Amino acid sequence: MGKIIEIRWHGRGGQGAKTAALLFADAALSLGKYIQAFPEYGPERMGAPVQSFNRLSDNPITVHCGMTNPQIVLVLDPTLMGSVDVAHGLLADGSLIVNTSKSPQEIRKEANIKGAKIFTVDASAIAIDKIGRNIPNTPMLGALVKVSGLLDFNEMIKNTEEKLKKKFAHKPEIIKGNIEAVKTAHDSVKGEK
Repeated sequence: MGKIIEIRWHGRGGQGAKTAALLFADAALSLGKYIQAFPEYGPERMGAPVQSFNRLSDNPITVHCGMTNPQIVLVLDPTLMGSVDVAHGLLADGSLIVNTSKSPQEIRKEANIKGAKIFTVDASAIAIDKIGRNIPNTPMLGALVKVSGLLDFNEMIKNTEEKLKKKFAHKPEIIKGNIEAVKTAHDSVKGEK
């Protein structure tokens, strides 16, 4: 991977888009990749639209600006698709990963998306089942690794578990639930046939 891969995360405040971008960055860094992770906030309040970004490369990254043409876009909250152009700038050969119970074909039709490959995973249902709350960020992390193939899945799981242990050392059920959510989403992603 000589080129820079750009990833954009769309979510709402409180859904963990920033945290997911940071977890992805930490896992990539532990595998010797060069990485950037940064958020962009609108109004800083729970439920407001937010974006987070990753850049990933095997070589040093010397650009330090916003991104306009990501290869991968993740949508943590499908209601954003009615008010935000989540596919804006997405490369024609890129991938759109949406948290929804709908099929990729339904999303393509509803959003009138041309070109890019579309993947869906019901990250909210997975999060509610495994974590007990609708925080779809870690399931979407699992979907990203599955769709992109950018990181070794087992190494990413190991790194993510280590990061979660630092934050939730006193709550092992949260660590276990999040890791199960990542694995379930990884195995549940649907792509167009």
